[in-house]
Amino acid sequence: MGEKKVAPSYAAAELQARGHRASHDFAKAADGARSAADIALDEGDSAGWWNMTFLQAENLLDAGDFAASTTLARSLSEASLAVASPQHRARALILMANSLRGEGLLEMATSAAASAVGLVDDDADMEIDVHARQALIAAFGESGKLEEAWGECLSLSERISDEMDDQLAGKAYWVIGNVAFLCDKIDEGLHYHELAAETFSPSRNLDVWAKFNKASAAMRLAAEVADAATLRCIERAELATDVVGGSEEEILLLRLNRAHWNYLAGDAGAALELLHEIRGRADQLPAQMAGEVYLLMARAQAGTGNQQAAKESLVEAADRFDKAGAHQRALQAREMLVPGPDSE
Repeated sequence: MGEKKVAPSYAAAELQARGHRASHDFAKAADGARSAADIALDEGDSAGWWNMTFLQAENLLDAGDFAASTTLARSLSEASLAVASPQHRARALILMANSLRGEGLLEMATSAAASAVGLVDDDADMEIDVHARQALIAAFGESGKLEEAWGECLSLSERISDEMDDQLAGKAYWVIGNVAFLCDKIDEGLHYHELAAETFSPSRNLDVWAKFNKASAAMRLAAEVADAATLRCIERAELATDVVGGSEEEILLLRLNRAHWNYLAGDAGAALELLHEIRGRADQLPAQMAGEVYLLMARAQAGTGNQQAAKESLVEAADRFDKAGAHQRALQAREMLVPGPDSE
């Protein structure tokens, strides 16, 4: 007699999904979470279905499948569990906002994040509250609505306390520092990023440490701060990513940081070498980030005297920014196309 094949249990499917997530195989983790969600649905376990569908959407977001993540997050926000629980609905809306941001749909991302913030009052779960505010700040920031983003940062800074988990406080300092940089408040940006670096623990979560250092380097470079501390951020991010691994997008962003550093250090040739490599895969990046690649490329091309190539890169940068809804950034790229009074 052949052995009867036993269907996997919900617990086994969940464990497998979380195992794949821990090893950064987000596509397999999403598949595992979907299996667990299906089992929960068959068993009439609506809470289990919601939690595993949320895990599936989180993994799709991390795998860069933004449209699929958005669709799932929207269905989670409308599910009966979310209708009955503001915290569940807020979590789904935060996930939806971050997924929409990945798609470059910044107005819709802002709206979803603002709804999430509206749902979590001061008595709510601190983590959900901070994540909701972070999602709103990120959407405002990428849309170029810096005044609104900074206003939300001031609200967020008031929420940070000694009782808050270190990783959560570190993430809050990180996002406030980001916006300070975007608002040209360079000293405040450096201050908040230093607080984040002191708060985060690489031994506790090397993945977050890698992402923070990569993002902090990008912000410092955008503010033209090319000092030893910026180089340390780049090197820490590269080392940590070598250990924990990273998605295609994360590795491209590390290369972009290194190219930006080379350009600011006066080596436009080395910057262009990296940028040409990144450009070949620019379609795998969010539109906003692809715009930044072409903008830096234009500056490096101009630095090596190739004005025609620089003009073409600026046009491409402006188009990518427009596609992302970052119209202010597109305008800056187009303004660089217009020759100044000192040009020939």
